[in-house]
Amino acid sequence: MGFWLARKIQYNYVAAGGMLMKLLRMISFVSLMLGAGVCLADETVIATDILGPEGPLVIEGKLYFVAWEGYQLIRMDGDKKTVINSDKKCSQNGLALTQKNTLLLACDSEPGAIIETDLNGQEIRRWEQDADGHPMAGGVNDIVVTKNGGAYATLTGPGGPQAPVVGKILYLAPGSSQWTLVADYLNHANGVAISPDQKTLYVTETFGNTIKKFNISDNGSLTDRANFAFLNLLTNDATKSIALGPDSMKIDRTGNIYVAQWKGSKILKISPEGVLLHQFDIASGDGTTNVAFDADEKYMYVTVVKDTTDPKYTGSVVRIPKI
Repeated sequence: MGFWLARKIQYNYVAAGGMLMKLLRMISFVSLMLGAGVCLADETVIATDILGPEGPLVIEGKLYFVAWEGYQLIRMDGDKKTVINSDKKCSQNGLALTQKNTLLLACDSEPGAIIETDLNGQEIRRWEQDADGHPMAGGVNDIVVTKNGGAYATLTGPGGPQAPVVGKILYLAPGSSQWTLVADYLNHANGVAISPDQKTLYVTETFGNTIKKFNISDNGSLTDRANFAFLNLLTNDATKSIALGPDSMKIDRTGNIYVAQWKGSKILKISPEGVLLHQFDIASGDGTTNVAFDADEKYMYVTVVKDTTDPKYTGSVVRIPKI
């Protein structure tokens, strides 16, 4: 129905004037959104008053997440909330589970670091430099672990729209003890995720409002860098803020990408072909930061900041049905 109406309006445009062209664009976008599926998510609040909520992860039925402004790694077992790691030098951000059943914790401080801990938050080791001896400048934002035991991490670089484009991706090969540079010149490198077949790595560029993709070589190096999705072409955003862009993301078993949109109050479900499949509007705050799935992938846990102008970035973790 929407496409028929769009063609009808376009046919009458010359006679009716430019106002109908504006209506055409609006109807076309509404048709796209209806096709994609847009809804206000059915939210259950799991945790509140988190100073900078990020890095959700569900492990053996327990929910882990961080408070980057509170410098904390937190575990929730049912209604019981426990701070299992507190490090004022870290500014905890992304979180990943290794094949050894340990955690890799991204420190978005300046300079950044990567900390490995056990599941109780006890530090095992810490990296503050890459393999070439360079500090992790700009902070480590997110980490993803490969099925063969390797890992990728993003270095954000300086923040702000006028900052130089110096975001990077580091790689820790299976069995290695050093992180090596595999990609650079990313515009505020943020979230990172891997396709189920382990052949494609995705990284978000917050200030570029873009998701990039790379082919993963057998040795872990990255090739064939390309644009995967431009969020401004997928959604109709209430704000045009330069900071409106993709934050962290997760990929489900079928390869669909669920990406948080900072200052967009959304989680976007995008197909492996780059098509918007569903838009979850999150009512609990302005700034969605990350998402995680439960073991059955029936629910998503979303970290969200209530007001992105709040200097403490106070927010919550909410659970919504996964579609």
